Amino acid sequence: MKKASEYRQHANECRDLASQMESGDQREQLMNMALQWERMAADRAALIQRHPELAREGEQEEERLAQPPDES
Repeated sequence: MKKASEYRQHANECRDLASQMESGDQREQLMNMALQWERMAADRAALIQRHPELAREGEQEEERLAQPPDES
């Protein structure tokens, strides 16, 4: 299983490819793929939060750094 950060990277790659295309089915498919990768990243991050023992090396720290600062 990949880290959430790896899933996010795949999403970014899909968006980058889509941005280079004109409107059309392929661009839409890439954007949908990006959304699926983002969902997988969110699911993985939530899983690691609930079950830290499943984290891969460095994954918890990556997720802490990926979180926006608390505005309390």
